[in-house]
Amino acid sequence: MVVKNPQFEISAVNPKQYPKNKLPEIVLVGKSNVGKSSFINTMINRKKLVRTSSEPGKTRQINFYNIDNTFYFVDLPGYGYSKMSKKEQEQVGIFIEDYLFHRKEISLIIFLIDIRHEPTENDKLMYNYIISSGLPFIILANKADKIAITKVDDTVKKLQKSINPIGDITTLPFSSERKIYKEEVWNVILRHLGQS
Repeated sequence: MVVKNPQFEISAVNPKQYPKNKLPEIVLVGKSNVGKSSFINTMINRKKLVRTSSEPGKTRQINFYNIDNTFYFVDLPGYGYSKMSKKEQEQVGIFIEDYLFHRKEISLIIFLIDIRHEPTENDKLMYNYIISSGLPFIILANKADKIAITKVDDTVKKLQKSINPIGDITTLPFSSERKIYKEEVWNVILRHLGQS
């Protein structure tokens, strides 16, 4: 897919601030520093639409990126960031929960996990949480450039077995560095937007 005019639209912490134009939303969830911002930049072929940081816990709000007035990429705050105070974690948890369970425009959740590590307890909690929301989702084994290309497929299978033993959730590799798995992810997104 060729993206012509992506725009950052708004950072929100409550439903009153969410966009009102009813466009479908593709939502990114994952622990802090798993690469959600880089994922968006890679998918839309921009270097800096979404600010990336090596410091985890930068995103504290729900960020809406308008993609050619067709849909939004929605970047949720990462979880499991230890330097965030307990109170901040609770507040962030509340507005994420409110968004995921009440937002009618969500078309697909993209759940990013670091391909190099076993899913954490927080990853497993988020997985169960997404399941209980009843929303469609896929799992992306991100940072696939950090392991040998010959090991990617087996590592993805292993990761899927660990977090989704039934194997009923699409699990794909992804790498913002190599940009070689973009097409497959776009195909899934467009299918959920009813465009393929």
